[in-house]
Amino acid sequence: MSEQGLNTVNFAGRAAASPQFKTLYSEGMALVEETASYLDGTGRAASKVLPRIASVLYAAESMRLTTRLMQMASWLLLQRAVNNGEMSRDQVLAEKNKVRLDGFNVDRNAPGWLELPEGFRDLVERSLRLQNRVALLDREIYRPSDAVVVPDNENSVRAQLDLLNTAFGN
Repeated sequence: MSEQGLNTVNFAGRAAASPQFKTLYSEGMALVEETASYLDGTGRAASKVLPRIASVLYAAESMRLTTRLMQMASWLLLQRAVNNGEMSRDQVLAEKNKVRLDGFNVDRNAPGWLELPEGFRDLVERSLRLQNRVALLDREIYRPSDAVVVPDNENSVRAQLDLLNTAFGN
């Protein structure tokens, strides 16, 4: 008789080393570049003509957006380093504790939100979706093997489907 668990497949580990991870990595880094370009160009010009309340919100959300993206980029770089054998899993665990993948939610009902440029709101929304995917993958890869995961997002079914799509590229 074999011990329970010997025949299990580690989908999260497979996902982290998969071509789909490379796609997620590329998507994340491209969003970082696109956001930087927008904030330095079109966004800067658009922010100068916003009403005062929207202008203040734009400044605050710009900081949240860049922080969110930098945290995700840090996680993606750490994961790539462990995938490439440049860092051990223990080294990554020590470093990834400094990375924050949650707590950057947006109040879409905040005064001035609808006055923000559409391109900016699109970047925010895309960054939130990417953050969700990265945080879900992080929980799957780095949770203790005996932990029970209870997704803390609004739609746990969608989150699981996103993880499977990331793992298997469907």
